[in-house]
Formats: sequence, structure tokens, C-alpha cells
Amino acid sequence: MAMQKSLLPEDSTQLSHAPLAVRLRPETLDEISGQKHLLGPGKPLRLLVESGQLHSMLLWGPPGTGKTTLAEVMARESDTDLISVSAVLSGIKEIRAAVQQAEIARQSGRRTILFVDEVHRFNKTQQDAFLPHVENGTVVFIGATTENPSFEVNNALLSRTRVYILNELSAEDLDAVLNRALRDPRGLKDNEIDISDPARELLISLADGDARRLLNLLELCAQLCEKDRIMDEALLRLVSGEKYHRFDKGGDAFYDQISVLHKSVRGSSPDAALYWMCRMLDGGCDPLYIARRLVRMASEDIGNADPRALELCLNAWEVLQRLGAAEGELALAQAVIYLACAPKSNASYLAFSRAMSHVRDSGTLPVPQRFKNAPTSLMKTLGHGDGYRYAHDESGAYAAGESYFPDSLSPMQYYYPVDQGLEIRIRDKLNKLRTMDENAK
Repeated sequence: MAMQKSLLPEDSTQLSHAPLAVRLRPETLDEISGQKHLLGPGKPLRLLVESGQLHSMLLWGPPGTGKTTLAEVMARESDTDLISVSAVLSGIKEIRAAVQQAEIARQSGRRTILFVDEVHRFNKTQQDAFLPHVENGTVVFIGATTENPSFEVNNALLSRTRVYILNELSAEDLDAVLNRALRDPRGLKDNEIDISDPARELLISLADGDARRLLNLLELCAQLCEKDRIMDEALLRLVSGEKYHRFDKGGDAFYDQISVLHKSVRGSSPDAALYWMCRMLDGGCDPLYIARRLVRMASEDIGNADPRALELCLNAWEVLQRLGAAEGELALAQAVIYLACAPKSNASYLAFSRAMSHVRDSGTLPVPQRFKNAPTSLMKTLGHGDGYRYAHDESGAYAAGESYFPDSLSPMQYYYPVDQGLEIRIRDKLNKLRTMDENAK
């Protein structure tokens, strides 16, 4: 494993044949597009580099936001050696070799950054292997990850590092990357590419916040328009295929989007709810997963304010299973719009939570004799069912004053209907029954 001061090919011939994204890799902090919250004047990472006081850190952000580039630039500008390890290709053997190399550099007075790309792919044992060397200062550890470090990085390693979040690049950031690619001698300056404004906007949109994707698409187009030097929308659509969106089917992007879908339904915003559902479907989410979550929303956030919501969601689920995604997704759209527009109540959800908590705390209390089943003569002899009041024989089909809780437990109220939809009528009925109970005492 060779110590790296740069991830760029050193030979000019190699550089000329390297991908555009490699040739244009920024060499200074000022050349990096985006991440102004970290790299702007007076911001944390710029201050670290300028002071030369680097510490171990995790760089967390989507693909193409500059995590690898940032590690390389920090090493160069702080005059620190850089060793790069990929968690996809490396194991304990490579980690040990990197640490040995860092120890040799330390003895000669040199500091070393150990950069670990996709650190979340290392298992617990592999992550633990870094700990003693981070603690004793042999290496400054920099890990790059697209996954939430809270879930994918060991607590021991997490506690010894600081997490910096890299944001997806804005349209303005990507436009700056594009301009640099077209004007920089290391880029496409000699190609003299003429890109139309609509094509420029489309390219930035297709990149979806990912600088590497933008440069890869640009390079493909440049290769195809070498004769006329004109890059237009038609050419871009030809090389890009389906529009790309980030969606990890199980990571933060997945759970963030199902979270905002649920909150849009709860917030009675049918258009936003439909948008996020379509974002998930477009990103490749299993529509059956969405169907299951809609059923949950119907119970948790609508409940008895509109019991039809649960039925509609179950019907949408069945339609999806019977017809498949192509036709069934329309039923999901109908269901999510209905949920968002329906009156809202979390009364059933809260009642269930209160009841479960009370049951866990109150122990195993016996069923009162009057409510026990008595299907046999022996059970009747034992007094099962004695004193039971058959509600249908009572005035209004209600046994006023009766308590169905264990005898040692005072009657409890878990369910508080809200002033929405059908629960208005439910609330009024329950209030009437409670008044009858009070009068029966």
C-alpha cells in the first residue's frame, strides 16, 4: 500500500486518460464547490486546516459531495501524509499495513491522515482495529460514509471522532463545477464545447446534487459531440437514460422519505403526501411497503374519526396484490389522498398506548366472577356468571353503573375522542353513558 499525497495520477500521460471527474479533482479548499457551512471563511474545517490542528472525524454525506476530495485537500494544505483505504476492498491486513506505515512516518516527524472510504462497510472488529491508533495519535482518522454514523459506526469509534455533514450540491454549486469543467485546461477547454442553456439546466437537474455524476454525463456527451461541438437536450437525454434520483432502499434517505410522507398525511396535505409517495416509487421503493405503511397511518392518525380510511387502505393493498404495481399504484394514490383529506384523530393510538402501559404496571388481576364464562354445570356451581347484567335487558341496552374492569381496579379512561369526524358522535355518546353511570351510583 503506497502512501498518497494525492489521489490524482502523477504522470501527465496517465492524467490525460483519467476520467474527467479525476482530472478536475480540486487541489485547494477554494476550488471545492459547495459545503460553505464547513469550508467558508471562519467555518470549522477551514479553521482546522489553517491552524494545522486536524482531529479525527467522520464525513457524512450523499455520493458526489466531495468527501474523498476534502480528505485529500486537507492533507495537502496541512502538509500531512495521506493513506487511503477502501472498506470495500480492504480488511484487517490492510489496516495493519496502513498503521505500520503511519508509525514509520511518525518516527520521522510526519503526521498521517488515514482516510477510510465507505467506513460503514467495515464490521465491528475492523472498526475496533482503528481505536488504539486513533487514541495514541498514530493517525488522524477520517472516515467517509453515505450512511448515518449513529447506526453504522461503532459507538467506541464514534465517540473518538467528530461528525461533519456534507450537503448535496445546489444547482448553483453544480453550475460552478460545470463552468470549471468547460474552462479548465485539465477539463474540456480544448474541446470547445458549446452547451445550450436548456441543456445546461437539464444536466444540472440530471446530476441531482452529485458533482461526480454531472462530470460523468458531461464527459459522455463531450465524446459524442466532438464533430459539431454542440451539446443539446436531445444528446443529454440519449446518454442519461432514465432520470436518476438518490434512494437507498433502507438507509437514511428511505426512512426520511417515509417519515415525511407520514407527516404530510398527518398534516392534511394531500399534494405533499402524493409527491413524497411518488418520490419513493420513482426511487424504487416496494409499493407493498408503502401499502403497509398507509394502513398504519389510517389507524394511527385517522382512527375512528373516519373508519373508512382503514378499509380503503386495505382495499388499495389488495388491488396492488391483484393487479400488480403498474395498475395498483393508482389505488395507493387514491388511498394516500383520502388519508390526507380525512379528519384526523390519534385517540385510538393514544388509548392503546395508555392501556398497554397500565396493563404492564398493574399486574395480572383476576376476571370478576360475574363476567366469567359458565358453559358447564360445574362452572355454574362455582358461581361463574353470578350477578351478570345482560345489557340488552337494560334500559337503552346499557347496564348503567356497571364496571367491567377487575374489581380491585377503579374504572379507567384511556380513550378520549377528539372533536373531528365520527369521533364527535362517539364522544357525545360516551359522555351520555358516563352521565348514566354517575346517576346510577
